[in-house]
Amino acid sequence: MLNSINITHIWVFDQNEALEFYVGKLGLEVSGDMDLGPMRWLTVRVPGQVGRDILLEKIDGPMVDPASAAQLRELIAKGVSGFTAGFTTGNCQKVFEDLKAKGVEITQEPVTHFYGTDIGIRDPFGNHLRIVQLAAPPSA
Repeated sequence: MLNSINITHIWVFDQNEALEFYVGKLGLEVSGDMDLGPMRWLTVRVPGQVGRDILLEKIDGPMVDPASAAQLRELIAKGVSGFTAGFTTGNCQKVFEDLKAKGVEITQEPVTHFYGTDIGIRDPFGNHLRIVQLAAPPSA
């Protein structure tokens, strides 16, 4: 039986640029940064949230041949990766205003749904991210 998600990944074109976005603009923290020879193992997480890391995986190296890497970069830049990651916040409107001021590409301004208020953004590579302020659970 599985207990939790430990790590997932997001394809990026440049890991230093990914750090600028995910740490500098979104406010995540670096949880790991190791040189593994043919690849750099670079992970980030929500500050203090141990055990749920995102590998900012560069499209190259031992797992992807050059022709496939070029195709992946082209597709991701077009935004066809679909929903890549979702985050929660206590104040969606404030996060929206902060990210907009930082020049983050907004794909959907705050919208309220039954589950909460959320926004859509894209990272510098084309990956789609969502940020939601969850609605209070209905009272019993």
